[in-house]
Amino acid sequence: METTQLGTTGVEVSRLGFGGAPAGLAQYLDDYEPSRDADREGVVAAMQRSVELGVTYFDTAPGYGGGAGESIYGEALEDSRSDVFVATKVSGDVENVRGSVERSLKLLRTDHVDLVQIHGNSYTENQANEILAPGGILEQLESLKTEGLTRHVGFTSEDNNAAVFRFITSGRFDVMQISYNLLHQHPAEWTRPFGSLFEARDAGVGTVTMRTLTSGIFQKWVSTVRPDDEYDYTSSLLQFVLSNPLVNVALVGMRTVAEVEQNVKTANDLSGRVDHEELHRKYPES
Repeated sequence: METTQLGTTGVEVSRLGFGGAPAGLAQYLDDYEPSRDADREGVVAAMQRSVELGVTYFDTAPGYGGGAGESIYGEALEDSRSDVFVATKVSGDVENVRGSVERSLKLLRTDHVDLVQIHGNSYTENQANEILAPGGILEQLESLKTEGLTRHVGFTSEDNNAAVFRFITSGRFDVMQISYNLLHQHPAEWTRPFGSLFEARDAGVGTVTMRTLTSGIFQKWVSTVRPDDEYDYTSSLLQFVLSNPLVNVALVGMRTVAEVEQNVKTANDLSGRVDHEELHRKYPES
């Protein structure tokens, strides 16, 4: 399994990460209930198989099923906790940051996590001000980092707006998780070059991608314009993101052992990588 250093944290992690939304959210993308024994056991088996194959980065959140996702992660990773990097989140409007993290630790069956992220979608200017202000969520997370309840702090965002750049340049975040895939390339515009992935690299902030496989949007579009197209584009979509040298970890939500084995196979196939700078070149070099 290919590994990389996560920003300037000094931590080595697998470039393929195990995304937590499908494990905790009921009916997310297809028929699934974390409360069903068979469904839960399937995810636990998938996570344990991913550890066997070299995946070390695991991301979840309290918001994934009201703790259901964290509970599954705790069960699956308890015996391999010292060998993996576990990331969770706190809601951007949570009042009791410590309480949220302590609940997560209990569900995850660990005395600390490697990363706690502010779980965000798109941050307004006021929200960013509150997060960065004295006594705000970030300062509270920094206190928990000092105590050792988390080793690193980060934020997640679906956006590429001014708040994201403020967070990066603040120098207070260790990791950024951002929406990036073949369809949503706003964090990395190679022809400028411009985007939050470039800024994060320059600031030493670790980079993790969510919605790596487009959350099914690309597949829906293909089925609309080419109803008879039965090609599985999963590997191609994953290779696109892994090919970007600005990306440390590409998260993929997985529920089955078969999905894990296929995605690990893709991640290990370095011959499938493309040159992003060349891919986005509009004019040939003279």
